[in-house]
Amino acid sequence: MSSQEYSLLFKVNSPADMKGLSLQELKTLSHEVREYMVDVISKVGGHFGAGLGTVELAVALHYVFNTPEDKVVWDVGHQAYPHKILTGRRDKLHTIRQLNGISGFLKRSESEYDVFGAGHASTALSAALGIATARDYDEKDYKVVAIVGDGAMTGGMAYEAMNNAGLLKKDIIVVLNDNRMSIAPNVWAISNYFNEIIASKHFNRFKSNVWELTGKLDTFGDRIRKIAARLEGGIKSIITPGMLFEALGFRYFGPFNGHNIPQLVKIFSEVKGLSGPILIHTITQKGKGYTHAEKDGQNLHGVTPFDKITGVAVKKKDAPPAFTKIFGNALVQIAKKNSKVIGITAAMPDGTGLNILQKEMPDRFYDVGIAEQHAVTFAAGMATEGYTPVAAIYSTFLQRAFDQIIHDVALQKLPVVFVLDRGGLVGADGPTHHGTFDLAYLRLIPGMVIVAPKDEQELRDMLYTATEYRKGPIALRYPRGNASGIQLRDDFKKIEIGKAETVRRGEDVAILAVGNMAIHSLKAADILQQNGILAEVVNARFVKPLDEEMLRDIAERFTHVVTVEDNTIVGGFGSAVSEFFTQNRLNKVNLYMHGIPDKFIDHGKPSELHEQLGIDPEGIARVVAAQVSGLQSPIEKAVKLVSK
Repeated sequence: MSSQEYSLLFKVNSPADMKGLSLQELKTLSHEVREYMVDVISKVGGHFGAGLGTVELAVALHYVFNTPEDKVVWDVGHQAYPHKILTGRRDKLHTIRQLNGISGFLKRSESEYDVFGAGHASTALSAALGIATARDYDEKDYKVVAIVGDGAMTGGMAYEAMNNAGLLKKDIIVVLNDNRMSIAPNVWAISNYFNEIIASKHFNRFKSNVWELTGKLDTFGDRIRKIAARLEGGIKSIITPGMLFEALGFRYFGPFNGHNIPQLVKIFSEVKGLSGPILIHTITQKGKGYTHAEKDGQNLHGVTPFDKITGVAVKKKDAPPAFTKIFGNALVQIAKKNSKVIGITAAMPDGTGLNILQKEMPDRFYDVGIAEQHAVTFAAGMATEGYTPVAAIYSTFLQRAFDQIIHDVALQKLPVVFVLDRGGLVGADGPTHHGTFDLAYLRLIPGMVIVAPKDEQELRDMLYTATEYRKGPIALRYPRGNASGIQLRDDFKKIEIGKAETVRRGEDVAILAVGNMAIHSLKAADILQQNGILAEVVNARFVKPLDEEMLRDIAERFTHVVTVEDNTIVGGFGSAVSEFFTQNRLNKVNLYMHGIPDKFIDHGKPSELHEQLGIDPEGIARVVAAQVSGLQSPIEKAVKLVSK
């Protein structure tokens, strides 16, 4: 890709470079931004369809508003690739979501144009309102704009913010990017004409003058005001969907064609001078401008490298099925035998594997939208009536429903099954999506059972065990990615609650591992044996309750013990083991807790991050060797003991 291919785009290194462009040049720029996205993302992968739909929005916003002085908040980050291209990161786009590259989401430390970090949905309205309130305290005069995807409007937090914004009457502009609504051409014509009128400064000046005049006419003036309000509201209710937003205190304009640059520039310029909460409703097409993405916006939402001409992903070598698919198939098998099992997800049927249940047994499947809090309490309600709801939610997203897990589920000892996909380090999505806190935030909840399978067969058996468990909530977490490829049984076996398994015998050191770290630890034991260290490896399986019998046995037989987890060590599995040893005065144990350190981990391939953190097999071997040798800083000082 050269500057000759993108003659206009390569002249735009910041929004300031756009200010002198004509409307026709803005159209050309939009075309080049879209083509550039296709060229780059087809080679490196990333979020795709959503960004193609926001090209004109990003161009028009940065053209009309004086960014970064004016604050533009995006919700969520995967629709902000054009924003990144226009704000100085064009030449780094090929590094997106890669180790040491730019983030796939909004990141304050990456650019002054990324006003508020975002990887989770439904946050922009609250953040923008907070920024606007701070602006008014400081007596400053900049605009605050929130770009909200229609999916984010399924989250209750968005409406909480809108309600508060309507009450506070702060100057804030919300752009609703709606890529799912279909509007007929005749409605477009009427609606656009009507909204251009009510957005114009002449109309609004006239309306203000009428309001001031009638305000001086006592009762008669009030009647005129009411008639005028009914007239305007009646027209809006007939030809626009804006009455809900009006009721929340926003002045509604729209819907507009979100790919019409002249119209977007005009409406943004008009409302820029208005005060109070404003909502501009734009209709866009996900995947706009790339035929394959237009036809299949869902599957081309996030992509691996693909052929630009055909839209087909570059074929990978045959690999075992993903844990997600293993779970989805197992749940269908269980649900066919148990009529009380129900699947629930929060806008992630494909991502969690519940799309398999949705297809096979649609009457037993619920997608509640981006509303994790509601999903959990919805599940709790079903559990009170004898059902076994399986709430499949990414580890990082379940954090959003922490209070509901405690108050609505655990406190009432309800048998809700939480299935946490993306446990551990997920890779390219980075710190907003890593599932590195679940063992810690779930472990502190009374009555919660927490299990983590080492492989796909154990996942199937644990899921079956969970659906049969009726004493309270149980959480099952597993990593993103492909399983190990072992042969699966057709049936299921119950696993005894709180029972670990020893998968390798040794005499020099004990490695207590949880989840897929058990497989890494077995490989580490092979490396250690080659260096004269015999390690015993225990697949803990349960983080809560712990296998106390196993731990007492380990404390009797070993001086050196290492716990391994792909979770934060603060409050995680290792912490649980340490607490047990301390409380039971098993003081001869020299324990080292190995896992995710107390910091946020950036994006990169899981294998790269595992290596960086020393939780790959070689890193675990180094840590264990250092522990046996009595070194104080195992990661740094054990490198010479165990070569890779």
